[in-house]
Amino acid sequence: MVELGRLLTAMVTPFREDLSLDLEAAGRLARHLVETGSDGIVVCGTTGESPTLTTEEKVTLFRHVKETVGTSAAVVAGTGNYCTQESVELTRLAERAGVDGVMAVVPYYNNPPQEGLYRHFKAIAEATSLPVVLYNVPPRSPRNLDTATVVRLAEIPNIVAVKEASKNLEQVAEIVAQTPESFRVYSGDDAITLPMMAIGAVGIISVCSHVVGRPIKDMIEAFVRGEVQSAARMHLRLLPVFQACFVTTNPIPIKAAVNMIGLRAGSLRPPLVEATEKEQETLRKALTEFGLLA
Repeated sequence: MVELGRLLTAMVTPFREDLSLDLEAAGRLARHLVETGSDGIVVCGTTGESPTLTTEEKVTLFRHVKETVGTSAAVVAGTGNYCTQESVELTRLAERAGVDGVMAVVPYYNNPPQEGLYRHFKAIAEATSLPVVLYNVPPRSPRNLDTATVVRLAEIPNIVAVKEASKNLEQVAEIVAQTPESFRVYSGDDAITLPMMAIGAVGIISVCSHVVGRPIKDMIEAFVRGEVQSAARMHLRLLPVFQACFVTTNPIPIKAAVNMIGLRAGSLRPPLVEATEKEQETLRKALTEFGLLA
């Protein structure tokens, strides 16, 4: 299976003024991410506004981003939603589009019990030969993916990782302790990447790497080399950017930040709205203090 790496970016989906896909901007952004340290790119995840994209648009983005970056980065397709059969079908389409892996979120809204979650992810994994990344994000779904369920799912050969955005470090530690060494845990929250790595996570599926990808990669590599104090200093310097990029609902701030640094991301599809003037000022201040804006 393709090596996914330690720093993956959950890429925003650029739109034109009429809110149609801007494939030219998507390709430019994908190249920027690779050039600034991303080992992989997650396409059509939450940050990519997946709930407002059609299946055809998603497959188009999968194919276009993979054709753009080639073998220079892994491309992971966001294929999960609240419907198991739709998730299975999109996973099959993603594999045909040539991506390197898929990521499937805990089903939102319909609130399945843990056995339902197990069967959901098992069905997705059985529909593909690609590596599957689980995505646990309780703030956006009514159900936590419990440690015991992750451990069961890790027994399925092509379920290789989990993106943990629960902010529950005890749960993260349990998953690391109870799954095989080859099973990877990724932070799903930029601000706790380093604390998670301290208890066994391998890296981050990041939002902020759109604008501070290289510093995040440097922090990760410093920690892996055993330069813990240096990594901690990098984390503390990055923290105001992390906080500003989540000043309101993701991906509203990161799209504004991408536009601010001169990469075209466009607007957001309803029901998401543009960042307010106050939110933009918070972002501008953090980016300026980090040296990203004049």
